[in-house]
Amino acid sequence: MITTTISDFRKDIKKYLDNVTQNFETLIINRGKDTGVVIMSIDEYNSLAATQHELSSKANEKRLDSAIEKLKSKKLRVKKKEFSQT
Repeated sequence: MITTTISDFRKDIKKYLDNVTQNFETLIINRGKDTGVVIMSIDEYNSLAATQHELSSKANEKRLDSAIEKLKSKKLRVKKKEFSQT
């Protein structure tokens, strides 16, 4: 996580944005007392959004927990995917 001020961010915006996208850093820009902005890469944002969706309901949460337990206990079944030729 990187923290900077708005003034420093303006001076070297390219460096900061490159750091966020290339190094998967999260950038926090302080804008005064108890305020600020968070900048993250689109990949990081999409990952957070997917996690939020998975945990958005108790049913999804239980399904995810079950899948994690199966993965940990190695009790997985592999399904073969059949391809149809058209």
